[in-house]
Amino acid sequence: MKTQKIVIAVGAGFLGKNLIEYFQDKDHQLVMLTRGQNEVRHGIQFIHWNGQSLGNWTKALEEADVLINLSGKSVDCRYTEANKAEIYGSRLDTTRVLGLALIKAKNGPKVWLNAASAAIYRHTEDRAMTEKNGDYGHGFSVDVCQKWERMFYSFDLPSVRKVALRTTIVLGTEGSAFQPLSQLARVGLGGRQGNGRQMFSWIHVYDFCRAVDFLIHQNTLEGPVNIGSTNPVSNAQLMATLRASLGIDFHINLKKWMLEIGALLIRTQPELVLKSRWIDPEKLRLAGFQWEFPTIDKAVNDLLVHKLFQPIQAEI
Repeated sequence: MKTQKIVIAVGAGFLGKNLIEYFQDKDHQLVMLTRGQNEVRHGIQFIHWNGQSLGNWTKALEEADVLINLSGKSVDCRYTEANKAEIYGSRLDTTRVLGLALIKAKNGPKVWLNAASAAIYRHTEDRAMTEKNGDYGHGFSVDVCQKWERMFYSFDLPSVRKVALRTTIVLGTEGSAFQPLSQLARVGLGGRQGNGRQMFSWIHVYDFCRAVDFLIHQNTLEGPVNIGSTNPVSNAQLMATLRASLGIDFHINLKKWMLEIGALLIRTQPELVLKSRWIDPEKLRLAGFQWEFPTIDKAVNDLLVHKLFQPIQAEI
């Protein structure tokens, strides 16, 4: 396979670190746009940018094959006005300035993959949401997702194939939802959360990396693409799988009011576990993508057995 120059914006989070390791194993040239200093480490070029304005960092786009933007403050926080402003800004500003940089680039990347979220869809317990027939929801999270994608699509770049990565919950060994959920099971709090009927769409982090690689090389795929497994489970099924994999019988179910109090104490939002997220990755499925970890039990057992990657620690 041809060696490619891949530019990743703010790749020091959970997903970015795993993508770095994945693409390094394939001997691609990696350039990271980071909040840290300019340097070369582990064969990776780190270039400082502020995510808001054009600067010398735009030179990194020249002769690049792929741009991947993963910028965005974590939504695992209380939705205070300050946090809301940062969530909006960290997504809209970075997408805007990357679009401006691509317009100015003389020989920039021909593929732009921009982070998005399956949270754009409504709470759904009746059917899976595909890219074509998915219904959008309401509220802060949905508004963020819609404005994020509108910003992404607002740039007229005829020679650039653009893909919005509508990613669902990614399970990995570090920095993902897998850690707190498995810890709840270990201490006996691994019962259903709320009524347990809310759907849990998920994807193993290795399949996330493989899906990104797949999309880079599938020239016919563009626009929004759902990134998730074809086998979502209910919250009750998820927690039962965790308990079985850990060999734990005792468990306490967590009622909605308990989750609301707990979320307040740890400074997060209860919707992160109570919203029913049910997607069908129809575009990936019809394009022939094959999942290494298609079922939740296979994914959980793999994550419990070993760490898939040893991510590089990078400043952001």
